[in-house]
Amino acid sequence: MKMRIVVLAILLTALLALPAKGNAQTPQKSATLTISGISGEVPLLQINGKSYVEVESLTRLTQGTLSFKVNRTILTLPPATEGVKALPLATEGVKASPPQPNLGFSRAFIQAGIEELSLIREWQIAVVNAVQSNTPLSEDWVSERKSLTEKNLALASAAASTDDDRSGFPLLSAEVSNMQKLSDRYLTMRTQLKFISPDLFDSDLLEKQILSCARGFASMTASREFQDEPNCH
Repeated sequence: MKMRIVVLAILLTALLALPAKGNAQTPQKSATLTISGISGEVPLLQINGKSYVEVESLTRLTQGTLSFKVNRTILTLPPATEGVKALPLATEGVKASPPQPNLGFSRAFIQAGIEELSLIREWQIAVVNAVQSNTPLSEDWVSERKSLTEKNLALASAAASTDDDRSGFPLLSAEVSNMQKLSDRYLTMRTQLKFISPDLFDSDLLEKQILSCARGFASMTASREFQDEPNCH
């Protein structure tokens, strides 16, 4: 039996819509959540006296999938194991049906893609905040961020098992490349001690392209089908 949990207000598309201005405070991890019958645990975040769980962490723990519909995020848990019914053998003289094309995004690729988009969004927000607040980012931090996105991109590549996965991976790879270009441009200006206007990214085409590509890819994960997104190229 497939169980579905609808999680409101904590969704990737909402994350993409968040303003990049301002420095968010990081809540302290004070406890962990364990689900009976499932191996593993996730941290609980304490904010204003209430406990919260990160949706991506809960998805990985339960081996579920996330999908998006307008202003909702839907967490779908895997179905319970059921007995597998044996298929009847083909009778003599009856041709077996040809293999069907392996279409649609796989669960593993969707999870890796969502994680990659989250990493890219965090990176993009940090760069924009650094420009707007005139607070330099260190090269070590940027290097670590590059390493994280490249590592997760490799996981997405390994998870690609369907035709749609393989079609969607180049878009995800291009998104990582564009984010690196934006970050490198910022570091170059810092190194050369050039003046950086606080509104640098207000009309920056590359930054807008990164956001549009992320929204397009998130929409694809909701439908679980590949659709080419020009902003990712």
